[in-house]
Amino acid sequence: MNPFILSMMISNLALGTIITAASYHWFMAWVGLEMNTLAIIPILAKQHHPRATEATTKYFIIQMTASSIILFSSIFNAYHTGTWDITQLTTHPTPSLLTIALAMKLGLVPMHFWLPEVMQGVNTMTALIITTWQKLPPMFLLYLTANQLPMVILLLLAISSTLISGWSGLNQTQLRKIMAYSSIGHLGWMFAILSSSQKLLLFTLTMYLLMTIPIFLILITSTTKTIKDLGMLWTTSPTSCTMTMIIFMALGGLPPLSGFLPKWLILEELITNHLIPLATTLTLTSLLSLMFYMRLTYITTLTV
Repeated sequence: MNPFILSMMISNLALGTIITAASYHWFMAWVGLEMNTLAIIPILAKQHHPRATEATTKYFIIQMTASSIILFSSIFNAYHTGTWDITQLTTHPTPSLLTIALAMKLGLVPMHFWLPEVMQGVNTMTALIITTWQKLPPMFLLYLTANQLPMVILLLLAISSTLISGWSGLNQTQLRKIMAYSSIGHLGWMFAILSSSQKLLLFTLTMYLLMTIPIFLILITSTTKTIKDLGMLWTTSPTSCTMTMIIFMALGGLPPLSGFLPKWLILEELITNHLIPLATTLTLTSLLSLMFYMRLTYITTLTV
């Protein structure tokens, strides 16, 4: 892709996210989401490969469907309330529709099937954008409307995402698919705390980004795509291999690494709010995710 066109697409990607984050009007938030989606489509399809074209088509269909639901719910709410204010979700079906649409955009269970396939069909740099930057616009909208979203739906999405992500990641050999299921699992933890503490939500999102970006940068620089390639990382770069092991254990939430702190604080907040069954369920389901993270760490150390 021409560098000028690529820089223009990335600029529009950033601009769409900024518009969504700064909006208190539903239509402007929708415009920001559309700019963000349309800007990333050429980036996804730049490989000129059938798998990249398939991944781009899947991504476009899912994002357009979710955006249509968001626009429909906002129009429905504005029709009944007379306001386009994002924080005024007083009409009954609107919060549920909005939650489902944003979960679809993020790739939460049960609307998650597109995310691993799309990430597998694009290159590693584009997969990094999908799992980090593309999560920000929906998370901003969730942050603004957190107090009005249905808690039952949020908790169901959280439990199912942590369970399915751990279960599905166990038998994967492609690292991009594994990172997709890792994203789904971490988003499940964020949805669990969304209605209780928005500050903790931002902290968890920040820690997830700080752990995910370095692991993708290592995969890009070492051209590592599969678990088999991961086992050979020590022979080419021992430093990268050591960092990879540490980051994988941090993503799994092992103490005293950084990934343990947000999960610990989330569990403490849930117990404080008398949601002990939810905290117990999240802890047990996260053991599956921890298992495949530890498997990756073990494979990385085989050649040491």
